[in-house]
Formats: sequence, structure tokens, C-alpha cells
Amino acid sequence: MDYTAFTVRGFVDETASPAPVPGGGGVSALAGALAISLGDMVGELTVGKKKYAGVEGLLRSLMARSIEIKERLLQLINEDAENFAPLAEAYAVPKDAPGRDELLEQCLKTAAKGPQEIFDLCCEVIDILEIFGENGSTLMISDAATGASLARGALMGAAVNVKVNTRLMKDRAYAEKVEAGIGAKLSVYEEKANVIFEKVWQRF
Repeated sequence: MDYTAFTVRGFVDETASPAPVPGGGGVSALAGALAISLGDMVGELTVGKKKYAGVEGLLRSLMARSIEIKERLLQLINEDAENFAPLAEAYAVPKDAPGRDELLEQCLKTAAKGPQEIFDLCCEVIDILEIFGENGSTLMISDAATGASLARGALMGAAVNVKVNTRLMKDRAYAEKVEAGIGAKLSVYEEKANVIFEKVWQRF
């Protein structure tokens, strides 16, 4: 199923339904895509203005990267749902079935991959929004702040959707390595998103 083809209402209603997907991972990907789209909009409404000629090259390069990130995050909505399906099936296998533990372990690692990538992309989204907020048109920087707030939520959502899988892994060395990587960046980028918002707030 292509969740990106849903209407806004359709996606929201599907999320609210008893179906397990789209869930936290897919919603985080969508929030990240919306966040970077707001950054791109700041760029679109800044470039071409004489006052911002000095940063036009920088903003155009960020706008191009923003489009790439948006497209990848939209793809990850579907990928996250697809990666969850085998895990749901693995849980249904009888606990005493041969090979169940190995199957479950692999499915947990697969299910964690989407949120991991969403998390990493949301870190980049926040980095880009910081630059848009500092260099974009003053008429549009509230959108950069809004984007940073959305990206912060997406970042945290992706992080917890990694951990919900790693906490059940038997391979603790692998799980702890993944969790450490997430943990090292989470507080840094959560604070960075807060600072972006606060800087814009104080400019008004």
C-alpha cells in the first residue's frame, strides 16, 4: 500500500484506525518531510531578492538537498510499514517453534532500520533549518521555527521507534551500539531544534 498517495484526511484516519501501520515510524517520517518542506519554502521565498543575494548560492544548495531529504522521508513512510509486517508475523509464530528466536531477531533489526534512517535524516533537517532560520527572509523565518519544532518531534519519535525494537534484541552488543549512537545525537539535536525556535521567537 502506498501511504503517500492518501489524502491528508485519509492518512490521519488510517493512522487512527486499528491497523498497526502507519505508526510512529511512518508518522515521524511524514513530520520530518513536512519540516524540511517548510525550510524549502523559506528558501523559495528568499532567493531572487536583492537583499539576500549574498546567501542565494547557499540557500539554493540547501533547497536542492531539502527536496532529496523530503523524497527519501516520504519513501520511508512505506518502507517502515513494509519492514514492520514480517515482525508482526514473527510474533505470531509459536514460542516453541524451531528458529523463532533467530527469525524474531532478524525482524527486529529490520524493523529498526527505517526509524534509524528517519532519525539521521531529521538531524540533517534540523541542521538545514538552522541555516534557513539564520539566513532566510525575515518574513518567513517563523516557518523555519515551525519546521524545527516538527523536526524535533520527528526526531524523538524516530528515536523511540528504534528503541522499542532494540530493547528486545538478544544481540545486546548490536542493540547497545545502535542505542548509543541514537542517544549521543538525540539530546544534541533536540536542544538545537529548541535553540532554532528560541532564536526566531526572540527576533519578533
